[in-house]
Amino acid sequence: MTPPKPRQHTKQNAVVPARTDRQMRRIALAGFVGTVIEFYDLTLYAVAASLVFAKVFFPALGPAAGTVAAFGTLGVAFVARPIGALIFGHFGDRLGRKRMLVTTLLLMGGATVVVGAMPTAGQIGVAAPILVVLMRIVQGIAAGGELAGAALFSTESAPAAKRGFWTMFTSLGGGFSIVIANATLLAVGAGLSDAQFASFGWRIPFLASALLIGVGLYIRLKIEESPVFEAGAEAEPSRGAKRPKLPIVEAWRRQPRQMLLVAGISIMQAAFTYLGATYFANVGTAQLGLSRNVVLAAGIAGGLCWSLGVVIGAMTSDRVGRRPVLLAATGAAVVWAVVVFPVLQSASGPGYLALLCATMLIAGLEIGSINVMLSEIFETRHRYTASAFAYNIGLVLGGAVPPLVAGTITASYGAVVFGVFLALLCLISLLSAIGLPETRDRDLLDVLAVRR
Repeated sequence: MTPPKPRQHTKQNAVVPARTDRQMRRIALAGFVGTVIEFYDLTLYAVAASLVFAKVFFPALGPAAGTVAAFGTLGVAFVARPIGALIFGHFGDRLGRKRMLVTTLLLMGGATVVVGAMPTAGQIGVAAPILVVLMRIVQGIAAGGELAGAALFSTESAPAAKRGFWTMFTSLGGGFSIVIANATLLAVGAGLSDAQFASFGWRIPFLASALLIGVGLYIRLKIEESPVFEAGAEAEPSRGAKRPKLPIVEAWRRQPRQMLLVAGISIMQAAFTYLGATYFANVGTAQLGLSRNVVLAAGIAGGLCWSLGVVIGAMTSDRVGRRPVLLAATGAAVVWAVVVFPVLQSASGPGYLALLCATMLIAGLEIGSINVMLSEIFETRHRYTASAFAYNIGLVLGGAVPPLVAGTITASYGAVVFGVFLALLCLISLLSAIGLPETRDRDLLDVLAVRR
């Protein structure tokens, strides 16, 4: 008697309805606008922390310690991101992607508006920095569920051959937000003195976030749920399966290696992006003597270069695969990290611009590939939780630590030592890229394909 074949947990009985080009454009716009709001809020805070927050919220600490404290609040948001990833990933895997993305949008934008209306330390004392920290925690929790969720929503909806292209628009929101945040601060501050800008000018872009919230909410409420999520949910009962009660536990049990590699690969792009948005701005104004407007204009150029890198990385990954792009970007980052910061310490205006643009371009190259790979490497049942949590762990290491310690290491040991420190972080990303499998041709409903 021939023994029965083992049951295959495949996409049998699951039918994924194709999205029309019109539907994909709407989904791409929803991802783009949501990520614009997320990164606009984060970038706005980062640049404002470099320029004015030490005086507004931490004046008692003095200029140097106040700047460290302002950057420290950036770190608070990063630490909160994995918590947000667990919360929104959990309910996104159990209830659906769309509801979570609407919630993250409201939390992120609402916290930014509150910061814009926040009284200064001179008005309410120690309550001001405490409230700023609380709002940063809210922003961090929202951000933890936003980017990975928006990226997987686009990837799950897109045709297989163009996943990189359609997911690219979610990533592009980050680059355009860097442009918009710096341009808004530049426009507001153009007709104001430094004292006026520090007094009230910086608040205007924060309060303007309310307009973006309205636009983003309207667009996200119009989109339909992810077809892969719906198809997987319909197929599970026929396979005798149920949605996981604790997606994070299932993810660590079934795909621990993939989660560690995704965390590692995320370090480099976070480090380069947030050093470009924060540390570069501080060095430009405080050390190189560049004007606020010059630094903000350079930030606009940096955001455009970041966006260019995203386009190149995403579209190239559709043609040659995700892994080659990740290897190229992380390999370049290891070398660039050693070079850029010693040169930055004595750069002129044009040199400062070139260094910033190159740094942001390398970060964008990796972002363009990694955001689509996040969805392809994890199983549908726990994809939101696994991708968001692993990605945000990498962001804690890469986005929070380097900007916080850059000034101290450079002042105490020199820029070369900090460059070596950053290169070691980038090396973790390179080794992770080497360990990752190619995912371009995977079927997002074939759970066997991602368990090897």
